[in-house]
Amino acid sequence: MDANLIAQTCNQTPYPDLCVSTLQSDPRSAKADVKGLGIIMVDAVRAKAREANLQVEELIDREPGNTPATNCRLNYSDIFHLHIPDAVEAFPKDDYKSVELAMTNVVTNADSCERGFSGGSPFKDESQALHDVAYVAAAIAKVLRS
Repeated sequence: MDANLIAQTCNQTPYPDLCVSTLQSDPRSAKADVKGLGIIMVDAVRAKAREANLQVEELIDREPGNTPATNCRLNYSDIFHLHIPDAVEAFPKDDYKSVELAMTNVVTNADSCERGFSGGSPFKDESQALHDVAYVAAAIAKVLRS
């Protein structure tokens, strides 16, 4: 594993420790260049979004009339059907601006979901984890643009 490349890349993100731990936990990082690290981080965004979305769906099952949760479902639908696919499609084209925008949109959707709940949602930890990893992915895309 190129710990140096991971450290150099992660030091340019808003959450270097999260970046390093996320990348080091994925065996693909061992042979990845910066672009590969970005792809791995987008996969981590997908995983965190799944965890948060599971919580949203459980809340909707328990409380079918919960409007903030229903709004979160829409936010997560956009994350899964628009933003993550946009990032995945942009990487092979070296369109890092689109990757950065897609990951920033994930952050916006996660934040929008949380704002619907006064005092935070029952899954605010999962939302925060998604927010943070998406910010890291956006920052790596920005590194690739420079």
